Amino acid sequence: MKTNLRLAALLLTTALAAVAAPLIGTTAVHVKPDDSSAIITYLKAGSEPVPSTTAPATTPAGWMAVELPGPFDGYVKNGDILKNLDVRPGAAVYLAPKAGAVELTTFEATDKTDITGLHGKYTQIRLEKKVTAFIHVSGPSTYVPATAAAPAPIPARSNVVDAAPVAPLAYGVTTPGRAVPVVNLGDGGSSMLPRLFQGRFVSTRSAFKPRRPYDWALNDDSGSRYAYLDISKLLLTEQIDNYIGHVVVVYGAGKAVPGTPDIVIEVESLQLK
Repeated sequence: MKTNLRLAALLLTTALAAVAAPLIGTTAVHVKPDDSSAIITYLKAGSEPVPSTTAPATTPAGWMAVELPGPFDGYVKNGDILKNLDVRPGAAVYLAPKAGAVELTTFEATDKTDITGLHGKYTQIRLEKKVTAFIHVSGPSTYVPATAAAPAPIPARSNVVDAAPVAPLAYGVTTPGRAVPVVNLGDGGSSMLPRLFQGRFVSTRSAFKPRRPYDWALNDDSGSRYAYLDISKLLLTEQIDNYIGHVVVVYGAGKAVPGTPDIVIEVESLQLK
């Protein structure tokens, strides 16, 4: 019996090694063994995928279960964040912060994570976990993602960029990472259109100074305040203190504070840079 078990283990190891040959082209990694399922990331041509040992028996012919080491950017529902700011074990981790988003994995008690953003009813997390995904190893096995158009040049004196509400906020898993555009806060947000702003998140509250019109603000590298932040649209504001002193990217519309030269950004989403 022991001999048979050793032989079976040897055959399994050999089989896994055989299908882990270097990829001949850029290959899409899917959540499920189905070409129409969501794509988590792409493996470069020449890379050697790591076979997963947790799902080989259930993987259909023509597909290979692979192991992705992470970390991953994912989203959990705000109700799955406990009072100690840990994620509830058993919570679904999604690829995007919206209803109907594809589930990437299930959070386990031993998983390591950091909260990195707030998006309405969802909390963005950085998840340290190995995830099993799937690549096509027969037929049309390579996928070359369309090259994104180069962004329009930013004027030399402008420090803000118009942006669509979702795309710049790194929806989906970013492994390999897709950085949020680095944009500094600057000209006062004269337009009411939502934009991306970057700065250091600070509190304006002080026991020795008069109360400011808003409790939060963005500072530049010199420590000067560029704009106040109105976070009333964020639903999970008890986490806000975690962002103090960190450089953040916020998305929202800027407007003038009546009777002052200041501006305030009505924050729709917030995440660490």
